[in-house]
Amino acid sequence: MTFGCTTFSLVAHQGGFSAAYGTFCMFVWTFCFAITVFIITCEFTHLHSCLSLSWGNFTAAFAMLATLMSVTAAVIYPLYFVQVGCYPIGCEVRDFRIAASVFAGLLFVAYAAEVFLTRAKPGQVTSYMATVSGLLKIVQAFVACIIFGALVNDSQYGKYVATQWCVAVYSFCFVVTVVVVAFSVTGKTALLWFPFERSVVIYTFGAVLLYMSAAVIWPVFCFDSKYGSPQRPSLCAKGKCPWDSQLVIAIFTYVNLLLYVLDLAYSQRIRFVSHL
Repeated sequence: MTFGCTTFSLVAHQGGFSAAYGTFCMFVWTFCFAITVFIITCEFTHLHSCLSLSWGNFTAAFAMLATLMSVTAAVIYPLYFVQVGCYPIGCEVRDFRIAASVFAGLLFVAYAAEVFLTRAKPGQVTSYMATVSGLLKIVQAFVACIIFGALVNDSQYGKYVATQWCVAVYSFCFVVTVVVVAFSVTGKTALLWFPFERSVVIYTFGAVLLYMSAAVIWPVFCFDSKYGSPQRPSLCAKGKCPWDSQLVIAIFTYVNLLLYVLDLAYSQRIRFVSHL
């Protein structure tokens, strides 16, 4: 909480931010700070007992999400706003931005340490979101958001039916993953008429198959010389090149495929508890 407050205070006071990247970083720091304050308040006052939430699942899911968001902001802010020289922003602004970047890194370390310390240990019965499988669900959804960001950045996914199928795969898996997280966090899994844990394993297996198809189709229709370009076009402008977006999508498709495979492997060894 202290690191988050210090980071956005430094940026708001003198460091400054601009454009979508800076706005995203400020949103991350303020969002994480606000939810952390909410969690601490509920822990001390026991207000969480009045909420329609599975508190163990909620806190575990937030810690993982905050880790991913904070590491993204910790990379983006210094990359776009920190410079070695003082010109043209001035030495004082530069120093504030460097300090904000340091505290942003410490914020990520703090959240990552929380995830490490609170994750489910082998043989321990705990809430689903604290297990490796549950934490991977958050990472999968986060990676899917990166893919969607690249898709809307002039990726030309509508050019072929095959690439549209890949978009359907990304969308379907993202929606179902979010639904799984939502049911876990709200503690409503016991109300379902089907076994939630078994259904999640079946879905994960299906997601592996779907992502395998996308991992084959997307590179072929984007980088094969028959359909796309194996190399980056020399006339492509930086930041506005469809090939760059297609490459990002291809990379994170394989990342998410690996995450779903790991999820499937770990999900065979967990025991689901809905009320923690």
